Amino acid sequence: MKQRCGTVLVAGSANLDFVARASHVPGPGETVLGRDFAIFPGGKGANQAVACASAGGVSTRMLLALGADVFAPLVEESLRGAGVQLHVVRVSGKPTGAALICVADNAENAITVAPGANSLLRAADLPDLEGVEYLLLQLETPLETVVDFARTANAKEIKVVLNAAPAQGLPAELLDVIDVLIVNEDELTKVAGRGGSVAARLDSVDVPCAIVTLGSRGCCARERREFFLQPSFKVESVDTTAAGDTFCGVLVASLCSNATLPHALRRASAAAALATTRIGAQSSIPTYDEVEALMHSDGGAQCYDAAVSALAAYCDLPTYCGLRSRSVPSD
Repeated sequence: MKQRCGTVLVAGSANLDFVARASHVPGPGETVLGRDFAIFPGGKGANQAVACASAGGVSTRMLLALGADVFAPLVEESLRGAGVQLHVVRVSGKPTGAALICVADNAENAITVAPGANSLLRAADLPDLEGVEYLLLQLETPLETVVDFARTANAKEIKVVLNAAPAQGLPAELLDVIDVLIVNEDELTKVAGRGGSVAARLDSVDVPCAIVTLGSRGCCARERREFFLQPSFKVESVDTTAAGDTFCGVLVASLCSNATLPHALRRASAAAALATTRIGAQSSIPTYDEVEALMHSDGGAQCYDAAVSALAAYCDLPTYCGLRSRSVPSD
């Protein structure tokens, strides 16, 4: 049964995804003969909004920019169908954003994004923030717009969450107003501006809470000086598209529902795992009840605090992250 607590506003990108399946992702200069082809609503912002509303079960709004073309209604229909309240900026002279995606037989993917209307989202487009508890942002819209959105929300004491994807360095003025940063491992290196262990890179990012997703290994979070580890849920993956977006949306929804960080990490990881078992972006995002069912199955270990010990034999996650292999469930 879905929870209804605070409201999350997602401000970001919405695309139409053109997806081809092939034996492997093409290398530079290589042409690969694909198989199935399909079109799905996508875009990091829109995917995260659907995950927040559907799998996360909280009241969700989204600010997005769409072109005046035949693709825009497909994007809107998917978001509204998931229960997302829309604030749409209509852009003439630019198409709705699009993504070209190749999905390999091993479930990995390669994505090229043409931003289109997403590139024209501006600070003045931000809607009234009355009732919003969390603002969720990504980097598929102009960086200056993201900074302005984050500053405005921070000034109103709204929690700001940034999924720093696609990877790029972040200005100090943005990091100063972020409450939670979510990245994958490559993005963490870019944001941290250094190498070293996962834990060392997380430690070097000056935000209150930083979370890195580690694919099939799980995820690692640092909240102030404390680390938490969440092993992955074991599923049969067919397509990793939108798994990271599902993680982001469900994590923020859980935090907005007053969940502890360990519980939010576990829910987000379960939802992300389920998203890899289906084809497409928004079409792969599970329901709230499906996430609950996996969480109560034997599919994955509890989140644990990296400072105490009992689950080290379960996986190599502490060692991989550069933390001592000590762990007990903390939620």
